[in-house]
Amino acid sequence: MNQMNSAGLAQSVLFEERVAQNGKRIGIATLNAEKSLNALSLEMVDLLDPQLRLWAANPAIAIVVLQAAGEKAFSAGGDLQHLYRTMLDQQASDAPDNIQGNAYAGAFFEREYRLDYMIHTFPKPILAWGHGIVMGGGIGLMAGASHRVATEKSRFAMPEITIGLYPDVGGTWFLNRMPGHIGLFLALTGAAIGATDAIFAKLADYEIAQADKPAVFDALLTQPWTGENDDVVLTRLLQRHLTPTSEAVSSPISTNYALINQLCSKPTLPEIVNAILALKSEDVWLQKAAAVLRAGSPGSAALTFALLKRGRHLSLAEIFRLEYVVTLNCALRSDFCEGVRALIIDKDRQPKWQHTSLADVSRDWVNGFFVGPWTGENQASHPLADLRTTSLPIKITTFT
Repeated sequence: MNQMNSAGLAQSVLFEERVAQNGKRIGIATLNAEKSLNALSLEMVDLLDPQLRLWAANPAIAIVVLQAAGEKAFSAGGDLQHLYRTMLDQQASDAPDNIQGNAYAGAFFEREYRLDYMIHTFPKPILAWGHGIVMGGGIGLMAGASHRVATEKSRFAMPEITIGLYPDVGGTWFLNRMPGHIGLFLALTGAAIGATDAIFAKLADYEIAQADKPAVFDALLTQPWTGENDDVVLTRLLQRHLTPTSEAVSSPISTNYALINQLCSKPTLPEIVNAILALKSEDVWLQKAAAVLRAGSPGSAALTFALLKRGRHLSLAEIFRLEYVVTLNCALRSDFCEGVRALIIDKDRQPKWQHTSLADVSRDWVNGFFVGPWTGENQASHPLADLRTTSLPIKITTFT
């Protein structure tokens, strides 16, 4: 397959097909933006989406592999620099409060969420190799894969509270499905976890040493792929390469599971936040978690809590449609733009949040994030209204 664009530069996603011994093919997609820690851009989404659709429809393709270039990151999140500029442009426009006024934001999140949903509902096994940093949009890509591998260097986190956002890309779905109150704790604190805890929290399925990756990939070519039980075949292959369990492995989530449940089972968000911030512990991981919560956006904490409550019984498609409305409203509000500025653009790490404390965040302010033009009789016009049928073609708009 072509791995170069018309200018002779490497594409941000590379595609390859390898032929197994029985003639079946393995489709391999490689995120190829190593300098940006494989941050997910609109270009990458628009390359992945049609190729995955082709592989889904091709009976010769047995399984799909999603991996990344380099040793540092699977994907450190979404590429927010262009989005930041468009948010500034809208703030200076004649319609700063128009949820449909930022065409780039509308396109980026529609197509990113559509891609994430397709991975969740893909008709064939997808092996996601999550080595290194897996954060934000990277978790969005990996969460829906049927077979998710973490390595000894994997670091999973949803640190959106640090940029005035919330754990999107289906976070409302998978955070609610973690054991106990782990999902809420990780969302509020942006705490990073390794492979063992990622498996405990249902973000990964297998821990395999990165050094064993070549052997796993070679073994993919010798399996009896038939198109009938390929998920079982892949499961058995991965289980043969599991990292031996070691009691020395750091596992802060499982170690502090009872404490996290105690902290996050309190009836109101202020009580939960106060309990986490008041915690006296020698555990460095818990200390870092509390520090991130203390420095994060109070508005993001309130929005995250509200989303997890609203989304508890929604379907995956409904979650993505809900998150789309909420995220575009975030793009209109000051905290998201300010958080990106402080963490990514100016890197001064001194965000000036709209609210100085959680007590300043009103219920009406939070409810405003759920208001959009695609309700009632207009539901059919929602950009993600067709998520139940992922084979539908999408219209691609080019942005410069």
